[in-house]
Amino acid sequence: MIQFPIIYLNSNDGTGLLAFGEGETIILKKNDSLQKLQEFIDQQKGNYLFGYLSYDLKEQLHGLKSENNDGLLFPETYFWKPKYVVNLHKESVEFLQGEKNSESLNFISQFLEEETDQNFHPHNFEFKARIPKEEYIAKIVKIKEQIQLGNIYELNFCQEYFAENVEIPYEIDTYFKLNTITQAPYSSYFKFGDFDIFCGSPERFLKKEGNKLISQPIKGTAPRGASEAEDVILKSNLANDPKERAENIMIVDLVRNDLSRVASVNSVRVDELCEIYSFETVHQMISSISCDLKEGVNFTEILKATFPMGSMTGAPKLRAMELIEELESFKRGLYSGSIGYITPNGDFDFNVVIRTLLYNKNERYLSCSVGGAITIQSDPEKEYQECLVKVKRIMDGINE
Repeated sequence: MIQFPIIYLNSNDGTGLLAFGEGETIILKKNDSLQKLQEFIDQQKGNYLFGYLSYDLKEQLHGLKSENNDGLLFPETYFWKPKYVVNLHKESVEFLQGEKNSESLNFISQFLEEETDQNFHPHNFEFKARIPKEEYIAKIVKIKEQIQLGNIYELNFCQEYFAENVEIPYEIDTYFKLNTITQAPYSSYFKFGDFDIFCGSPERFLKKEGNKLISQPIKGTAPRGASEAEDVILKSNLANDPKERAENIMIVDLVRNDLSRVASVNSVRVDELCEIYSFETVHQMISSISCDLKEGVNFTEILKATFPMGSMTGAPKLRAMELIEELESFKRGLYSGSIGYITPNGDFDFNVVIRTLLYNKNERYLSCSVGGAITIQSDPEKEYQECLVKVKRIMDGINE
C-alpha cells in the first residue's frame, strides 16, 4: 500500500507530470487564512508545488457560508512539495525535482505499468442521487424565477451522486480505468492520506505563463454521436444553439471582468469565442480569454479576483453563489474547485474539477457530482438529461 502523496496530471496526448514522495506540506482547513498558503508558496520559491483548491474557499474569499451535507470531508486546500517530479513525454522521463535513483525509477515503472496493463479490476458501486428528479426540476423552476426577477442571469446548479460503504483497493488502477472513459486534457489522479481524486476534466481554469494569464471556460454540451456523420450534425447544432452560445458568452463576460482586476490596462482579450471541441464522451463549447498581469500580483491575489471560476458559479458571481448554497443539497468541497501545480518560477496551470470521482477511504464514501448552467431559456427536463449525458458514462463505465 502506497503511504506517500501522488499526483499525476495527464494531458492524454502522450505527455504528463508525475509527482510523488513525502515533502513539505500545507493543509488549510475551514477558516484557515489563504495568507498561510501564500506564505508557503513564497517559502518554497524555486520548487515545484502541487495541490488543490476547494470550491468552499469562497467562504473566506466572498464571505459566504455552506451548511450543506458533506460526505467527503476533504480539507479546503492541500499543497505540497513532492520529493520527485518527472515530466513524461512519450517514452522519455525527465526529472524536474529529486534524484533519478532506484526508489524513484521503481515507482515510475510500477505506476506506468498500471496504465499499459489495461486489465482493470471490476467495481460495483451503487450510486444514488442526492435529490430525486422531481426535486431537481422544481429547483430549476425556482432558478428561472430568480432570473425572471432580474436577480441573476445564469446559475450553475449541481447535484451529487454518491455511493456508501465503498472500498477501492486498487486506486491507481481505478484512475486509469476512468481515464479510458474520459480521455480528457486536464485529467488527474491525486492521492494523499485517506483521500483519492479520480479526475477526468476537459476544462482549464487558469494558466500563467510569464506575465500572461489564460482562462478557458466551458459552457455548452452535446453528446457524442454513434457515427462520424452524426457527430458532425451534433457539433453543428451545438455551435449554432442560441441558448448554449448565450450561456458561454455570459461567462466570457464574467471572466473578462474577473481578469480585469489583476490585468494591466487594456490587456484583456477574447482569443477564442464559442469554439467546439470534441472529447471521448461529449462535445463542448469552449472560449479562451487572456490578459497581461499587473506588476507584482501574487498567486492568492489572482485567486481573490478569479476564484471560484465563473463557469461553475454563474452571473453575477456573488448572487449566484448565494443561491447555490440555498438550492443545492450538498457541500461541493473539491468538486468545482481546482487541481494543478506551480513551477519554480511562479508560473502555474490549474484545471476545473468536473467529471470526477472523489473518495474518502476512512468514511468509505464515493462522490460523483454534475451540474449545468441554467438560463432563462433552460428547459428543466433537458437540463436534467444533459446532466445524465455528462455523468452516466462515468458512473456506468467505472462499473464495467
